[in-house]
Amino acid sequence: MVVGLITSLRPKQWTKNLLVFAALIFSKKLFPGSASWDPDGLWLTFLAFVSFCLASGAVYLVNDVADRQSDRLHPQKRLRPIAAGRVPVAVALAAAVGCAVASHAIGFWLDWRFGAVITGYTAMQLGYTFRLKRVVVLDVMIVAAGFALRAISGTFVVHVDLSPWLFVCAILLALFLALAKRRHELLFLEGGGISHRSVLGKYSEPLLDQMMAVATSATVIAYCLYTLAEETRAKFGTEWLILTVPFVLYGIYRYLYLVYRKEQGGAPEKVLLTDLPLLIDIVLYLASVALILSFGKGLGASPAR
Repeated sequence: MVVGLITSLRPKQWTKNLLVFAALIFSKKLFPGSASWDPDGLWLTFLAFVSFCLASGAVYLVNDVADRQSDRLHPQKRLRPIAAGRVPVAVALAAAVGCAVASHAIGFWLDWRFGAVITGYTAMQLGYTFRLKRVVVLDVMIVAAGFALRAISGTFVVHVDLSPWLFVCAILLALFLALAKRRHELLFLEGGGISHRSVLGKYSEPLLDQMMAVATSATVIAYCLYTLAEETRAKFGTEWLILTVPFVLYGIYRYLYLVYRKEQGGAPEKVLLTDLPLLIDIVLYLASVALILSFGKGLGASPAR
């Protein structure tokens, strides 16, 4: 039962919560020697990560309790501990309450604004669990909003100004991943997945393909504009962030390849952890960002404009 309870917290999904580190990285507080370096920032952001893991774990437990009947009709989700009966409902709900309380305690200790984000995130996800996941388009928008809240919350922990670019890029990328997941469910679950997720009956493959194309294009354009924006150049003292765009393009194209040719869009957290080319691309992207933010001023002339 204990193993089942831990499994129900979905540790594999916690990779999503790494977005809280975005503010720490792009504020240059992560890099020793930088004028903005904050030696406490990493520890505080790690606690924020833990807070989000606990909050999302609480929501996953409640979701699995609410969906245990429909999960039993799903080829994979029927094996979830609550649906399979390995974890009693009362135990799962008690654990959910404990995780939520711990998450909020950490969150409000870090910063009242971060605690407010945790409260809003939890309320939004519970609304999604019990009603909003059956509302077409709004269902994927809420999933994307959850990613954006993770990225935004990190700014409150390290006390930096909220960048609208961070919000826009996070929500667009998350929307792309959520739409890819809906497409996989529609095409590859028995009966179009409608018996498990009723909202899928309101989508179609062409509609989802069009929505993914819009989200993909908007994500790339938003990131390019971010690297070229005057405020970005002024903040980081370099124009060389544009050199990271190829890594972003490759990552998106690689993911599209996995979705359309390898039928792997159903579990983005699994893809991000297991696809070696994508992992290498992410590591190279992070390394290039670190190098540019640390040494960008000494790279010579700015790129031609």
